[in-house]
Amino acid sequence: MKSNGIQYVVWDWNGTLLDDVQACIEAINLMLGKRNLPLLTPESYREFFGFPVRDYYVALGFDFAVEDWDALAREFHDHYRRTSESALLRDGAVEILDAIRTLGVPMSVLSASERSILRRMLRSRGIDRYFENVYGLDDLYAGSKLDLGHTLLRVAGVPPGSVLFVGDTLHDYEVARHMRCPCVLMSGGHQAEHRLARCGCTVLRHAGELPRLVERWPAAAALTA
Repeated sequence: MKSNGIQYVVWDWNGTLLDDVQACIEAINLMLGKRNLPLLTPESYREFFGFPVRDYYVALGFDFAVEDWDALAREFHDHYRRTSESALLRDGAVEILDAIRTLGVPMSVLSASERSILRRMLRSRGIDRYFENVYGLDDLYAGSKLDLGHTLLRVAGVPPGSVLFVGDTLHDYEVARHMRCPCVLMSGGHQAEHRLARCGCTVLRHAGELPRLVERWPAAAALTA
């Protein structure tokens, strides 16, 4: 039975459904090591990572006076393609998707990943069937998802206040807020929990809580607005 409050759920991919933090750390550390820059730990990675990704690279010490951004983006994805091969879905992801589908709530994916890479990764992990639409960028630069978000809302055809965004970064919250949609963030992804907490929306440590929030809407709306 469809939830009275939430009529649509939009999922981020990297770090939210896919547990690829270690894959990203390994990929960026290969680049940092090549340039004799300090390597990242999981803790420092979650402190540094953010959007726009170019600013994150600058914070890590990459010098764009001598580095080409296009070449860096390709270099990262060449490494990530290998390091992410063994990346698994986050614990309980399939059960959560099943539970939300059982509520009669349709879902889509909105990601800063390049579109063809995103679709391939969803298929290879057997969860593409859960999503009405899959929205990814048309390049490797991991830019803003805002324009894609507006397209997704038009296609979904439901009021913004009935569309729940689920992500793991402050950028996910920023996109949701700009579109006047509620948002829930997952800790354990690409940014530290204390950073996520600053935005004021609900931060879940256990993804298994999400179907209950969707089902209880709008009773839970005050927690996630």
